[in-house]
Amino acid sequence: MFSAPIALAAIGETVAQKSGVLNIGLEGAMLCGAFFAMLVSQVTGSPWLGLAAGGAAGLALTLFQGWFTVLLAADQVVVGTAANLFALGLTSSLFRMRYGQSGQLLSVPKLPVFDGLDGVLLFMLISVGVVWFLLMRTAWGLALRASGEHPESVEAAGFSVLKLRMQGLAFSGLYGGLGGAYLAVGITGSFAENMTAGRGFVAIAMVTFGRWNPFLALGAALLVGYADSLQFTLQARNIALPHQLFIASPYLVALLVLVFAGKGTLVPRALGTAYVKER
Repeated sequence: MFSAPIALAAIGETVAQKSGVLNIGLEGAMLCGAFFAMLVSQVTGSPWLGLAAGGAAGLALTLFQGWFTVLLAADQVVVGTAANLFALGLTSSLFRMRYGQSGQLLSVPKLPVFDGLDGVLLFMLISVGVVWFLLMRTAWGLALRASGEHPESVEAAGFSVLKLRMQGLAFSGLYGGLGGAYLAVGITGSFAENMTAGRGFVAIAMVTFGRWNPFLALGAALLVGYADSLQFTLQARNIALPHQLFIASPYLVALLVLVFAGKGTLVPRALGTAYVKER
């Protein structure tokens, strides 16, 4: 359960990076997903509608970002950073306008759990196989992967690199929004300002660790999620260590994993490089 927000975001980010786009704005997509999932769930009483709203919010922000990075060939890091700052300002302002400081105690309906498993976790497990199949066993996946390696060849073969990259970004935004939404209506049943707390960046790191393979990215996310859940167990046992160390543990694990497992990775050759179609 604690792995799901990062795992969902990492699955979508794998598709985006395979197409050649580095979605630095993934953190903002998750944060918007969390806020609007909470808002719709609180207004309608349905966490499922909240989940859908969260996915839509992440998708909308990422496609707007893609208009600059893919269609206008703007710098992906700069635009992604701006998207993150925009999402933080937007969600914090809307949250305070609607709920004020008392919103810290806000509680919304959570997704139902049956035998320790809910619909989102099942969707996540199915998505890994589906995304892998789409990337590795379909003509669309071959073209998308090629757009992250040799975009000129893709255009010569009759495909549109810009369309493929926007489609890859759509995956990243939708899954990032769902990851943030699950954090709000699947785990906490609430919302707090900046509640994603860097999980979007961790998801990007897990894509690198997973060698741009959705199965390996899921495994990396499970490891970080375990560290995230372990902090509560260790704090409950009153171990004589600063509680800040327990809070930082999942990020330390992500950093160590990236340092020791990130060596020798074959990055998609055109990752982060804007493509301008020749006329």
